[in-house]
Amino acid sequence: MMQRILFFALATAGLASLLVAGDISGTWTGMMVFGDNQVPLTYSFKQDGAKLTGTVTGPGGDIPLAEGKVEGDKLSFSVTVDMGGNPSKFTSTGTVKGEEIVLETKNEAFSSPPITLKRSK
Repeated sequence: MMQRILFFALATAGLASLLVAGDISGTWTGMMVFGDNQVPLTYSFKQDGAKLTGTVTGPGGDIPLAEGKVEGDKLSFSVTVDMGGNPSKFTSTGTVKGEEIVLETKNEAFSSPPITLKRSK
């Protein structure tokens, strides 16, 4: 009996975390800060269950998202950027908090301070 109660409690908590985040499909904007420089970024997300696709648009144009996934209120994806002829993979992880996403991006040599994305209306 105790195992059934524990299973039910865990299943309910897992379902609740999925419902809290909701669908993040749409346009989200934020500003990445490098010292005194601010770089505007626009993310176009398309969520299909746990799968996340889309693009990020910055000063260099559109870059497709890869390896995107959503689990409850957590999301992750990667982008590959051409850095002077050398491809460089950046991995982003974030947490959905209502109409905001707090996102951190890093690769082998770089880690950005967290940026806050806001859903565009």
